[in-house]
Amino acid sequence: MAQQNLNDLLAFLAVVQEGSFTKAAAKLGVTPSALSHAVKGLERRLSIRLLSRTTRNVAPTEAGDRLARAIEPLMQGIHDEIDALGQLRDRPAGTIRISCNDYVIDTIFRPILQDFLRQYPDITVELAVDYGFTNIVEQRFDAGVRLAESLSNDMIAVRIGPDWRFAVVGAPSYFASHPPPLSPRDLTAHSCINLRLNPASEVYAWEFAKDGQALQVRVSGQLTFNSVVPSLQAALDGLGLAYVPEDLARPHLQDGRLQSVLHEWCPVVQGYHLYYPNRRQPSSAFALLVEALRYQSKA
Repeated sequence: MAQQNLNDLLAFLAVVQEGSFTKAAAKLGVTPSALSHAVKGLERRLSIRLLSRTTRNVAPTEAGDRLARAIEPLMQGIHDEIDALGQLRDRPAGTIRISCNDYVIDTIFRPILQDFLRQYPDITVELAVDYGFTNIVEQRFDAGVRLAESLSNDMIAVRIGPDWRFAVVGAPSYFASHPPPLSPRDLTAHSCINLRLNPASEVYAWEFAKDGQALQVRVSGQLTFNSVVPSLQAALDGLGLAYVPEDLARPHLQDGRLQSVLHEWCPVVQGYHLYYPNRRQPSSAFALLVEALRYQSKA
């Protein structure tokens, strides 16, 4: 009976986390009907309704929400301890899940992954592209990556990248029919490629600074992305001006496919940091990845 209760609690928690019997069943590798049967059995034994079911979604009742919040950290603790057993093996092992954006993957992770994965063949790294402010604890990530200014005080943070500068860039074909902007305010007369970090947020206001003067400009154009990489590609195609990390655009600036404007207005940003909960006991695999990523200033 105890084992049955544990299995049904795991089934119930998966449904709450996924908000769907179908998604939870796929995650657990069972059928939706089997999952529904398990949850109904748990509700019957507890004599209380845990989930509110409609034709479109599934949500916990007040009792279900209380139960989910109580058992989720316990289940996560068991998961973490099982992962930590990899430290007792001859070789570090385990899966490390990290939330970050594609610019970070290309400029920070990609240069170290080939040697790291070859050196530690039993370690698996999962990188999820995300430009929003994902709650890494709720989404069960081991860590996330953010700029220093966006870090929470209750997280351990390790710097993994240098300071960098934004750049406003456009293709020669675009500037052939549009005069280069001389100040950030001139951007309102240009076709600009917007960035929306997550579906619920406003488009990102381009930030500028010069001689102690800070300025934000809300630009307009026909294109909006949630990533700087397609924004850069659209600029290369001559579809407008993009506001992107300068080092991402540098190869195209050097070969003349892009031109930079408003350079003296473009701010320098503090480097990216890897962050994770301070209550988390890092596994040996996680600690090795942190050290491989840790930024060493060349100054």
